[in-house]
Amino acid sequence: MKHVIVHTDGSCLGNPGPGGWAAVLHLDATEHRKELTGGFTETTNNRMELVAVLEALGALTEPCAVDLYTDSQYVHNAVEKSWLAGWQAKNWTKSDKKPVKNVDLWQRLLPLLSRHSVRFHWLRGHAGHVENERCDALARACAARTDLPPDAEMVDLGLQKC
Repeated sequence: MKHVIVHTDGSCLGNPGPGGWAAVLHLDATEHRKELTGGFTETTNNRMELVAVLEALGALTEPCAVDLYTDSQYVHNAVEKSWLAGWQAKNWTKSDKKPVKNVDLWQRLLPLLSRHSVRFHWLRGHAGHVENERCDALARACAARTDLPPDAEMVDLGLQKC
């Protein structure tokens, strides 16, 4: 099984607001590196953090062992502290009986976590880590673009600007 190191980040200019995401993938023991980016006109920071993970794992063409680095405690803790499994078991309801946010993205993540062997690692954002800083710069640049598509979930919530 190939080993891939992934760094991800999401950014939002306002929350909600225009957002961007980025992922940097490294195939272990090679110089092969790939950068992925994208964004939406009206979204949230947490959605962009999740989309970065989804796009990174979705780009892998075969099952891989993945070390995924994120500065999002929301994403890290949902997986590593088994919040995601609990939410799913409780029909996407949190312990406070409120609905889980971003269910559409969490549901897309589940099959990717089954396909790949993923270990999530949290690292402090804006702390000088080269790949995290690169992802942050790419995500912020995407969020600043004026040609972004709408985030379908945000449109469904009636938050899309005209």
